[in-house]
Amino acid sequence: MTYLFEVADVPGVTVLGEPDCFPIGRIFCVGRNYEAHATEMGFKVDREAPFYFNKAASTFVASGSTIPYPPGTSNYHYEMELVVAIGKQAFQISEAEAGSIIYGFACGLDMTRRDLQLVAREKGRPWDLGKDFEQSAVVAPITKAAQFAIENQRISLSVNGEIKQDQVLADLVWSVPELIADLSRFYHLAPGDLIFTGTPAGVGPVVAGDTLEGTIDGLTPVQLVIGPGE
Repeated sequence: MTYLFEVADVPGVTVLGEPDCFPIGRIFCVGRNYEAHATEMGFKVDREAPFYFNKAASTFVASGSTIPYPPGTSNYHYEMELVVAIGKQAFQISEAEAGSIIYGFACGLDMTRRDLQLVAREKGRPWDLGKDFEQSAVVAPITKAAQFAIENQRISLSVNGEIKQDQVLADLVWSVPELIADLSRFYHLAPGDLIFTGTPAGVGPVVAGDTLEGTIDGLTPVQLVIGPGE
């Protein structure tokens, strides 16, 4: 098959101990999956079912990058998250089986144009302008599932060395097996899918010159530097 225009390369995340990268297919993001974060955003947690939004694979940027302050916003936020990498196909999988399709885990940043997201939210519109934009999905190298088990690890984020977010993975409203099982009711999950599992309380703005570092005990930290706007 030939194309009218040059086709972009498939974005890929480094995997610890592997020469090849994990190719990104789809990026699913879970909203309000820490109760304290839902509260700070003015909502109660919906315990009937998780809810999701998506980012294009092209929004990926590798940890350690310096990226420009994005256009169209004056309220650019960080959201530190546990990222789950899917390594097998699955449809309508049970919670008990969910772990069998996980390839690995990583630290990630869901960068957000908060002002645009809030305008869309108030008007009942999709969040795309606030969430799905260039260089908004930052992912650190993946640790294989056999080398990491979700327990009560600390998840935190600092800006210029000052801690802004600080909770534990046990505070997730919907666990990783629950999220995988629920997503698989609506999608045929496939190798290359990433799931951003939600952010703790303490989200806030960054400006040009800021350095971000997000950590989860047992995983490679995610790092990002904000440059001036283009």
